[in-house]
Amino acid sequence: VQLQASGGGLVQAGGSLRLSCAPSGSIFSINVMGWYRQAPGNQRELVAGITSGGSTNYADSVKGRFTISRDNAKNTVYLQMNSLKPEDTAVYYCNAHGWYPGVEYWGQGTLVTVSS
Repeated sequence: VQLQASGGGLVQAGGSLRLSCAPSGSIFSINVMGWYRQAPGNQRELVAGITSGGSTNYADSVKGRFTISRDNAKNTVYLQMNSLKPEDTAVYYCNAHGWYPGVEYWGQGTLVTVSS
């Protein structure tokens, strides 16, 4: 069982994309879900996270442009990305932490390319 991310693609600067991530099968109850990204030559970084209660946090570079949300019943997380910039170009990965220690899931990554 893993998470399946979708919604990436090629978009012009200033455009929008919506990423989705859902489990491919049954998984344990999830506490925190999030999106990470990794650009070529860079380390993977946290973009946004959301708890089961709806509390969110964002990287400074995306605040005001990206919005994370989730459907707890479906263990699905979304990332609405607006006002995209070329520096947002990266492979985006979804991540989920269960309530039990050591329970963690990753998605396979979806490529977002923003052209200038």
